[in-house]
Amino acid sequence: MSRRIYLPMLAKVAEEAFSDKDWIFEIKWDGFRSIAYIENQFSLKSRNEKELKQNFPELQELNKLASNIVVDGEIIVMREGKPDFQSLLERGQAVSSLEIDRQIVRAPAVYIVFDILEKDGKSLVKLPLMERKAILSNSLKEGSNVLLCDFIYEKGESYFKLALEKGLEGIVAKRKDSQYEEGLRTGSWLKIKKLKTCDCIIFGYTRGAAVREKTFGALLLGVYDKEGKPVYLGKVGTGFSQQMIGVLANKFEKIKTNAAPFKPEAGDVVTWLEPKLVCEVAYQVLTRDMRLRMARFKRLRDDKPPEQCTLDQITENKKMEAAPEQKNNAQNVIDQKLSEYDSKRHFEKTPEPKGAPENKGQKLIFVIQEHHARRLHYDFRLEKDGVLKSWAVPKGMPEIGQKVLAVETEDHPNDYASFEGEIPKGQYGAGTVKIWDRGHYETKFWADDKIEVILDGQLLKGRYVLVRLKKAGDNDWLLLKGKE
Repeated sequence: MSRRIYLPMLAKVAEEAFSDKDWIFEIKWDGFRSIAYIENQFSLKSRNEKELKQNFPELQELNKLASNIVVDGEIIVMREGKPDFQSLLERGQAVSSLEIDRQIVRAPAVYIVFDILEKDGKSLVKLPLMERKAILSNSLKEGSNVLLCDFIYEKGESYFKLALEKGLEGIVAKRKDSQYEEGLRTGSWLKIKKLKTCDCIIFGYTRGAAVREKTFGALLLGVYDKEGKPVYLGKVGTGFSQQMIGVLANKFEKIKTNAAPFKPEAGDVVTWLEPKLVCEVAYQVLTRDMRLRMARFKRLRDDKPPEQCTLDQITENKKMEAAPEQKNNAQNVIDQKLSEYDSKRHFEKTPEPKGAPENKGQKLIFVIQEHHARRLHYDFRLEKDGVLKSWAVPKGMPEIGQKVLAVETEDHPNDYASFEGEIPKGQYGAGTVKIWDRGHYETKFWADDKIEVILDGQLLKGRYVLVRLKKAGDNDWLLLKGKE
């Protein structure tokens, strides 16, 4: 058998559903795209050629259902009758064999197969799609964890409507005569997805690069909450015509400001703008950390004043989504506090926890973690209002009479208090994390510029004080050990 590695064919985005006798239409599954090599040595490769078979051992059922073929499909996890991408991410992050075994029972994976690329060592990619579909049907049986992808002819509009009614992400349109064009996005396959829109205020923009070096990179978007405070919704960097880029750049020149309505994302170089411009943005979903996923610029809205861009329009859209609507207010507040934490991490790559409900214990917890990142430092974390307030302490915890710098960082989820492990290279905070001390604490005083606590840990006990350095950066504090 040939061990050639195939690259997945890609789909362009279509603006709307259509019907056409020269096309077929399939469900767009929200999962991990993967190519299965059902040969002497079974392999299940992701789009970036990562081996997935160890995370989804139940999919080795493919070996019993076919032989000597290479197929393309999507790994999904179903929950309440539709794909649940969050559960799939948790499956992909499981490392230990014990945890993987638990996940198989709790969230079994299904492999939806929609194409065949090779049979008996012979490549099929040059054959028309419908010929490949016929070969696939004759070459692969269905099983408990393996299914062939259904499709319909011609009637894309009604199929798209039905998919949305079922709570699915959308559909994929494919030309009947299309060859399998590896790694290419030619337009022979089109993805048609459910999109929502909202009107957002442009609060600033990031520095541009390459052809947009002299204009802007992405727009920083937001709306106002009920109290009139800005709420950050993320960035949009696509959907602009050359003409619109010029229009926006000219408008931006007149409304630059030094006033920052919220903290920029790590690594962003931002030019802030007075909140005077409104734009309409299309997006797929609102994420847990209040970010517009798959955002795309649609148009400027000179007809709408910024004060009318409120959070209500987002929450109304959110009500139409199935899963997140059941969260209580307290959890929503915690989610907002963890938005910066979430935005800095790719949870499919890092073992760090994604967050958990607030601690229901009688005592507040603290933890100090030894963090071997680019430079060794210690992370000091105190539980407060459902999250861990966090500081990086480069020189370690002070003795009596010492004062050390503590740099405030983003809030962390409570279950980070038990995290130890290796954050992979290339990820935020890459390096080894070990628990140095942990325990409970009592609050003596907590204000914006001063915090005083009594620690009761395994190593540290007694009074510790944090004092904000007003003349330094906003995140710089002094940490000292108080006298008893």
